[in-house]
Amino acid sequence: MHDPYLADVADIQRIPEVETILAELCERTGMGFAAVARVTADRWVACQVLDKIEFGLDAGDELAIKTTICDEIRASGQGIYINDVEADPAWRTHHTPALYGIKSYISWPIVRGDGSFFGTLCAVDPQSRLGLAALAPQMEAYAQRIATELDRVSPAASR
Repeated sequence: MHDPYLADVADIQRIPEVETILAELCERTGMGFAAVARVTADRWVACQVLDKIEFGLDAGDELAIKTTICDEIRASGQGIYINDVEADPAWRTHHTPALYGIKSYISWPIVRGDGSFFGTLCAVDPQSRLGLAALAPQMEAYAQRIATELDRVSPAASR
């Protein structure tokens, strides 16, 4: 059986800028794991990752969608940043940080030119971080660059 998500993984990996974006994201945030993920109502699939902390995911790997914060980003269409899970009343009891051992998190929606939600650009780390809110404009710019290149390598209309 052919998995249509493997085509999404391949499409993201054909975009040379993604590797640079993941490296810049880790550098700017100080976080050790960054990824572009294909996110739907029922699946979360890593398309490309940069893993400096042995988080344990490679391109093509999946997480159960309901165990991710990316599912909430898909539902809301809004980016999320968490400097310190333990200090944030909205997140300290959330199941995802506890499950994956993360204390800081930033993620932004990747929305294609036709308005469809593709997935997320995200970064996580087991240590708390400061100043993630200031990176929101850069996250939006990164996500837009990925979406633009994705539309170039794989027009949504042909999918």
